[in-house]
Amino acid sequence: MSLLGAYLRRQYKLLLLLAGFLVIFGAVFALYDLPAEAVAYAGALCLCLGLALFAVGYGRFLSRHRELRLLLGRAREKALPLPPPRGLLEEDYQALVQALCADRARLAMESENRLRDMTDYYTVWAHQIKTPIAALGLLLQERPGSGPLEVELLKIEQYVEMVLSYLRLDSASTDYVLRDCDLDEILRGAVRKLAKMFILKRIALDLRETGKTVLTDGKWLGFVVEQVLSNALKYTPEGGSIRVYGDGDTVVIADSGIGIRPEDLPRVFEKGFTGYNGRTGRKSTGIGLYLSKMVMERLYHGITVTSRPGQGTLVRLDLSRGKRVME
Repeated sequence: MSLLGAYLRRQYKLLLLLAGFLVIFGAVFALYDLPAEAVAYAGALCLCLGLALFAVGYGRFLSRHRELRLLLGRAREKALPLPPPRGLLEEDYQALVQALCADRARLAMESENRLRDMTDYYTVWAHQIKTPIAALGLLLQERPGSGPLEVELLKIEQYVEMVLSYLRLDSASTDYVLRDCDLDEILRGAVRKLAKMFILKRIALDLRETGKTVLTDGKWLGFVVEQVLSNALKYTPEGGSIRVYGDGDTVVIADSGIGIRPEDLPRVFEKGFTGYNGRTGRKSTGIGLYLSKMVMERLYHGITVTSRPGQGTLVRLDLSRGKRVME
């Protein structure tokens, strides 16, 4: 809608009134048989005065429109610097807007406080639960044949780390330290952590040295590699295989597992999405790949998944973007 059209629609009642006046004056002039020159002269004067008033009103309309458009860009602020009201009704509208802004700010503060309290609680809980987990790990090491129990304890530890990562992901205190890291050391660290799972499920591992140094945050990239390997172990049957190798600036993690259905593949990075495999075996939380995607984006990296049912899954971690960002 054009601004001129909007202004005319806003003033339609006044325009109808002026048209009615013209009809009345025209009828009166016709009844009294007044000279045409006098009628034309009076009409011209009225037209000039009307155009002048129209121009002034339209100018004020444009000015107020620009002010409101500027305020729209600041709508997220707690208090809006509204222009001076022009009339009692506009003053009432502005008072209503300011009251709504104040109420919104109050609700946002309450929500922020509740979120901070919840985050603090679960952060403390996650750190405290690590102590009994470590103690159980030491006790199980002294017992022969406790491999399956150690694997389940490792899963618990992974879930705790996932909780901490989820809490830290958008925290203001989380810092991502980008520096040159030995990619092979990151990959070996993730494999060592999951070694018990490989042994228990008799999964063959083909880990090839990349010889690469990448610009990244080693801790967070290691978390992503662990999540991807954990998923590969979870959905690869006993006796299967997992390959980890480099392809240029990309790390490839490929498994011979059950694969992912084509209709589920576009949604694997959505929070809470488990897909057919997760619903069937009830093994998935739908958080691991979501966190991996978020972490990779914050590290200026990329992650993609390709898969076919019954033929395994291939995950590519693209580490090239970090270099371009820092250049």
